[in-house]
Amino acid sequence: MGLTVGFSKLVLGVYGFTLITGLPANILAFYTFLQKIRKRSTPMDVLLFSLTISDLIFLLFLPFRMVEVANMKWTMPYFLCPLSGFIFYSVIANSVLHLTAISVERYLGVAFPIKYKLKRNPRSAIIACVIFSMMSMAHCSIIYFMQYHNYFNPNITDPSKRNTCYEEFTHEQLDILLPFRVELSVVFFLIPFLICCFCYIQCIRILSRLSNVNAKKRYRAMGMALGTLLVFVICFMPFNISHLEGFIRGNSSEWRHPALLTSTLNACLDPFIFYFSSSAVRETFKNVLRGLARRLLLPCCHSALYCSLFNRGKPEERTQSTDDSIR
Repeated sequence: MGLTVGFSKLVLGVYGFTLITGLPANILAFYTFLQKIRKRSTPMDVLLFSLTISDLIFLLFLPFRMVEVANMKWTMPYFLCPLSGFIFYSVIANSVLHLTAISVERYLGVAFPIKYKLKRNPRSAIIACVIFSMMSMAHCSIIYFMQYHNYFNPNITDPSKRNTCYEEFTHEQLDILLPFRVELSVVFFLIPFLICCFCYIQCIRILSRLSNVNAKKRYRAMGMALGTLLVFVICFMPFNISHLEGFIRGNSSEWRHPALLTSTLNACLDPFIFYFSSSAVRETFKNVLRGLARRLLLPCCHSALYCSLFNRGKPEERTQSTDDSIR
């Protein structure tokens, strides 16, 4: 993987933080959306539920990459190499498409509230989610093609005998891979980002003019819009710029791995979007936080009460202790 010890520790730190924070938050969101969809679902619920599943799959496969980074080389069975890479990059692409669809759904709901409410159907969201998954997996299947390209060529080292994963490419492979990465950047970043910018800028413009809308709801919608755009800029933009830079240089970008770190953070930032998007998620998060606070504070309260009673003591004990101290 070509990592230094210092950068390896940084990567492990980012991956560990993403796993520790993202897993419980996404599990709570998954439970919330599952309960809501069982009762009565909207297109937004379906999109957020599908995005939650995508993030959970990403987080479950993240330990494979953590093992690789910790050892600074690929030591696991080789069939896991293309599989983990395929899942890793497919989920990132899938998340971008889901966030874009959420922005479109928000814009339609704000710009055409009556017409859209009459026509919206959860089935259309389900179909969209299936299409997003198929698109992401179809594009990222190039990982398998690159890993086993010229597999039977005796002049090329057997991929399973290498200690790297999706790192070493021949000039022939790069001639295929580099233009394809640019296409990925256009389809899974540039176009979605422009759509999100249009939708959320329009949402903010419309909401800022509506005086009859509850201020809290208006600010929450604006917060979601700005949060999603920040996720695009922070999480997805650096990695996709590295694709363009690598295409211009004619080789894989040297800062591709540092840029990929920010994409990893998307799995723990998505729950914030869920928080702004769904009242059910907000209620679940609040209930969990209240429960945790109660469990943490209750022993402290009991301890403080016990100490207070112990120090107060009985009148005779206080008198006796005072006499003893005088003596």
